[in-house]
Amino acid sequence: MTQETSPKAIVVFDIDGVVRDVSGSYRRAIADTVEYLTTQAYRPTPLDIDQLKSEGVWNNDWEASQELIYRYFETQGQTRKQLQLDYNAIVAFFQSRYRGPDPKNLTGYICNEPLLLQLSYLEQLTQAGIPWGFFSGATRVSANYILEKRLGLQSPVLIAMEDAPSKPDPTGLFATVRQLENGIEQRSAIVYVGDTVADMYTVEKAQALDSSRTWIGVGVLPPHVQETAAHSNAYGETLLAAGAAIVLRNVQELSPKQIQELVSSSAQSVF
Repeated sequence: MTQETSPKAIVVFDIDGVVRDVSGSYRRAIADTVEYLTTQAYRPTPLDIDQLKSEGVWNNDWEASQELIYRYFETQGQTRKQLQLDYNAIVAFFQSRYRGPDPKNLTGYICNEPLLLQLSYLEQLTQAGIPWGFFSGATRVSANYILEKRLGLQSPVLIAMEDAPSKPDPTGLFATVRQLENGIEQRSAIVYVGDTVADMYTVEKAQALDSSRTWIGVGVLPPHVQETAAHSNAYGETLLAAGAAIVLRNVQELSPKQIQELVSSSAQSVF
């Protein structure tokens, strides 16, 4: 099948757990924040955080931290109304760990995030005629740090936390697609690549709101779940149950050929 006759595709990537490994940064900052604000009584494990994220509505890590704090104190017999947590204090402590104490000079956990894809992979997509961009719940500063400073991209298409409601609301995904299409008349299939249930729910909601085109969710196993086969399998099954068409161990497995096969099979299933 030649590129001219292949179904057209646009690929949109989540960033955390897909482009970069955040197990030692965002997730570590969640654990630090919860531990600090429960006065060292409770430090959530990676599994605790995964279980919360599997509910599909805790994409914002500040809100996830707050929810874990609330749930801990509820196990101690306290109500949310009694606690009256200071959300701004949660955000400030989290950012002090993730970014570092000086927001203009990043020195925190963000500086040590391993990359999960290489620039050459994105260049392969471009050469195959597949537009690509990013829709992430990360802040713009955090997202641009990894995309521009670490990967070396020049002003990539990016919708970040400040630009759209939190996932699974698909508003940000629609906005990313509009920028990537940039007046293209043919309505391409959209492939969204993410590592959480919220990412897959975002695709389902997009399909429900715009059924005139094909929306495909591709799941990626974040590195921290790949330490054991049992954890990998369970996490992968969760993503599939949430709507993922396939689940990959690394985003770079999503080759141009794999993308076209996904789009072709999805198009055929419609008829």
